[in-house]
Amino acid sequence: MAGNSSVMSEWKLREEMCEVGRRVYAKGFAAANDGNISYRLSEDRVLCTPTRVSKGFMKPDDLCIVDMDGKQVSGKRNRSSEILLHLTIMKHRPDVKSCVHCHPPHATAFAVTHEPIPKCTMPEFEVFLGEVAITPYETPGGQAFADTVIPYVKDTDTIILANHGTITAGTDLMDAYFKTEIIDAYCRILILAKQIGNVNYYSDSKAAELIKLKPKLGIRDVRLEKGLENCDLCGNSLFREGYSEFKPESRAFIPAKYQQEVEEACACPTNGQPKGDIDSLVKTITDQVMAAMNGKN
Repeated sequence: MAGNSSVMSEWKLREEMCEVGRRVYAKGFAAANDGNISYRLSEDRVLCTPTRVSKGFMKPDDLCIVDMDGKQVSGKRNRSSEILLHLTIMKHRPDVKSCVHCHPPHATAFAVTHEPIPKCTMPEFEVFLGEVAITPYETPGGQAFADTVIPYVKDTDTIILANHGTITAGTDLMDAYFKTEIIDAYCRILILAKQIGNVNYYSDSKAAELIKLKPKLGIRDVRLEKGLENCDLCGNSLFREGYSEFKPESRAFIPAKYQQEVEEACACPTNGQPKGDIDSLVKTITDQVMAAMNGKN
């Protein structure tokens, strides 16, 4: 009976992985055969999606099992070519049971532009994701690519892969998948907000209030461990210093601590000037602030 229960448990995980694949495909997070999903079955066995199969049309018996070195131990199809990325995260994070890698378009736009994710804009993002890292670019598929996440993964479950996509880690399949949904929804809102006007931020103190809620929800935040009083919660990314030589700079979104400078500089009467002139003035001042900011950094 115990053996049958184990078999049934694995089969249910296979069905759930296929369901996650369908959601990834239906959301437009993975075109054609893009993306890969994994789940740690035991200390040395990981269930994963096959290569060259659309995530939207997988069947439970399409899935593969690999060991922690990426060697395939079962499955009629070949394992994902990027499983090393998942295994590297699992090796450095024993608490991680599942990873989802795909190319959600709005988050991937930030990956392509190397734009850091602004903070202190939405409570839900702060609570359910928090800090998001961006790795340096490396050719996908090999161990060098997988190793790009190592400096960051100890302190976040959500990583943007430069010029590539995202990888999210979780305690189970749906947890990892929902983090992908959240990061893409958040990036979409940011892009839409930018089209309307400036993004407005709440304060460091309000951010601290949100972060302090996370332990009650069972959500870890490394900023609590480092001490909130020593963190620039709404300013530079936690991952900007001391993680790697790759330091993405804000160019599209004015960080919170510089926004007030722009607002004060632009708080002048229009004196009948055409809207185009005012917009041009705002852009000029914004460009000057961003240039000064990047110079300071």
